Amino acid sequence: MTDAAEQSAAAPKAPQVDWSSLTDAEWKARLTPEQYKILRKHGTERAGTGKYADSKVPGVYDCAGCGLPLFDSKTKFDSGTGWPSFYQPIDGVKGDNVGESVDKSWFMTRTEVHCNRCGGHLGHVFNDGPRPTGLRYCINSASLKLDPAEDEKDSDER
Repeated sequence: MTDAAEQSAAAPKAPQVDWSSLTDAEWKARLTPEQYKILRKHGTERAGTGKYADSKVPGVYDCAGCGLPLFDSKTKFDSGTGWPSFYQPIDGVKGDNVGESVDKSWFMTRTEVHCNRCGGHLGHVFNDGPRPTGLRYCINSASLKLDPAEDEKDSDER
């Protein structure tokens, strides 16, 4: 076995987190105030203020709460709304990572999208997106964490 393989085999595994059992205080300790407001209290950031609204960096957008991969930058498009928009989740429209529920707040009915692992509020999905799905997943930047593609990581290290 190589030194790296021996170290990897000997390294303790990170404890598994039971995301559904975290208390409000634990979520507040893990998240920034803005992330907490959006992910845990179903808030929304102002249009055009999120860090990923205009991002063109290739990579995967993970849940800022638990790290579950949610969207690939290849499905991101400029919707003109001021929020990052994607035409499908990373594992497809009926995948396991992004869930949906009915949202009747603000005197309207919308489809809310959330992380299926930690339950964090991501945004909403609408039927006015581009092909191939016709959907627009309108997502709060604060609910996401970009994991840049390998070539982007390499250029950051130079």
